[in-house]
Amino acid sequence: MKINTTRIKQSALIISAALLAQSAWASGYHFGTQSVSSQSTANSSAAEAADPSTLFYNPAGLTKLEGTQATINLNIVAPNVKYKDGKAYYPDGSEITRAPDGSANVERDGKITDDVVIAPHGYISHQVNDKVWLGFGMYVPFGSGTEYDENSVLRYNLNELSLRTIALQPTVAYKVNEQHSVALGVVAQNSKAKLRQYANFGAFAGANGMADGYAKVHGDDWGFGYNLAWMWDINERARVGVNYRSKVEHNLSGDAEWHLVGPGFANPVLAPTIRGAGYAEKEDASVKITTPESLSLHGMYKIDPKWNVYGDVTWTRHSRFNQAHLKYGNAKVVADPTTGGQTQSNETILNPNWRNTYKVAVGTSYQYSEPLQLRFGVAYDQSPVKSADYRMSTLPDSNRIWLSFGAKYDINKQHSINAAYSHLFIQNASANVNGWCGAAQAGAGSKACVSSRTNGSANFKSSANILGLQYTYKF
Repeated sequence: MKINTTRIKQSALIISAALLAQSAWASGYHFGTQSVSSQSTANSSAAEAADPSTLFYNPAGLTKLEGTQATINLNIVAPNVKYKDGKAYYPDGSEITRAPDGSANVERDGKITDDVVIAPHGYISHQVNDKVWLGFGMYVPFGSGTEYDENSVLRYNLNELSLRTIALQPTVAYKVNEQHSVALGVVAQNSKAKLRQYANFGAFAGANGMADGYAKVHGDDWGFGYNLAWMWDINERARVGVNYRSKVEHNLSGDAEWHLVGPGFANPVLAPTIRGAGYAEKEDASVKITTPESLSLHGMYKIDPKWNVYGDVTWTRHSRFNQAHLKYGNAKVVADPTTGGQTQSNETILNPNWRNTYKVAVGTSYQYSEPLQLRFGVAYDQSPVKSADYRMSTLPDSNRIWLSFGAKYDINKQHSINAAYSHLFIQNASANVNGWCGAAQAGAGSKACVSSRTNGSANFKSSANILGLQYTYKF
């Protein structure tokens, strides 16, 4: 087999989308809920300050909690994200019809999420005196996983993704007077990401799909931010609050491992050629990301001793995810899409071009009896994705509606439990994915980068069910 190194432009891998695109259960890459008591009202009840989980939604609400309290929350998520009608094309326009083993067993539809995902959250509050409260929270602000079958026709854009983020937040709240409280929290956030994505190394030999490669990329980092909050009791019935969560910057650093698979590697010259072009068995990799700041305005009103109503409007600066660069330790020979020649690059460029978003939620609670409270809520959550041309295969994100209900039961003065169920109606979506790093094809806007430069498309149908359980103890 004659090795055609001039076709190296088809050989590389687009990676950066994976470190940033999470199939999370709120818009963008938020997990969606950090408290079961809030989940039961579709996260509309931030002004309620019913238990220590107020530390996440409005930590000024800590001043409403007597003594020392602790709460443990567990969210069990059953996601269902499926794709169908998958199609993809090599840079020469020919359709991708082969699996990595060279066979015609290519997958064009399937489920890309786990059956169940579990996320724990824990909070504790302590009243120091009549003016000062301390709190500490450990919660999951971002996290998900998607995985395509290795035979997927979309494998050159992404095959597997996992993101797990845990935040630690020590907080101090201060009661200014009987009407006003404020709070300041410090957020320490650890993120870990891993992914797998395929590359068309068969292009080196002029045999698309006969010699694939894939990279496993791992990265992690700590980032830091802060949380500011204010709560105002207008009168005995009405309360409003404002909560601001800052951006958190991450420089995820780790390594990339390049593996070679497929019948084309029976040719002894092919593998050394690819390694010589910069695709080492193992190398460094890093990407900078910024999780967005958000601003929430919320309120509650006590209609009578039994009925409360809640409302929340949250704005999120998702436009911070405008462009991202994944950088490798080694420079690689790639095509120059503007000249048709060759050049070198050590990065992949992603242009999601997200927009800022808002979420609107309303809810209510009804005190059915002295120990039992019933809770309900609905929310509209806007997606940051502008159109199918910007939607990523790992994040078929779309506008969604939350429908939630649940209950709180006070066992006695010290022990209480919450349970909640939410169904997420996610709008059907389509995605037009490409690997041209700035454009849909060669020419204007396309940049030299590490990418197989394949275009593809698929239709997505998504939904999710979330079950929440919470236990609160008052010392």
